[in-house]
Amino acid sequence: MRTLYEILDVPPSSTPDEIKQGFRKKSMEYHPDKNPGDAMKAAEMVKITEAYAVLKDESRRLFYDTHGLT
Repeated sequence: MRTLYEILDVPPSSTPDEIKQGFRKKSMEYHPDKNPGDAMKAAEMVKITEAYAVLKDESRRLFYDTHGLT
């Protein structure tokens, strides 16, 4: 299982801006509007969005880093 950092292709030491850049880069590649009808890429986009939601929030990120749970 990939970590949230691996999903966004950023290191655990990333700043909030680097996390945001990783999210934008991945979302451009996997967004359903760019890949109509591709269910695999749509499913990956859901994971990317969930990873970003956790890592952009300081308290959720700290909890994830400490406990490995979202």
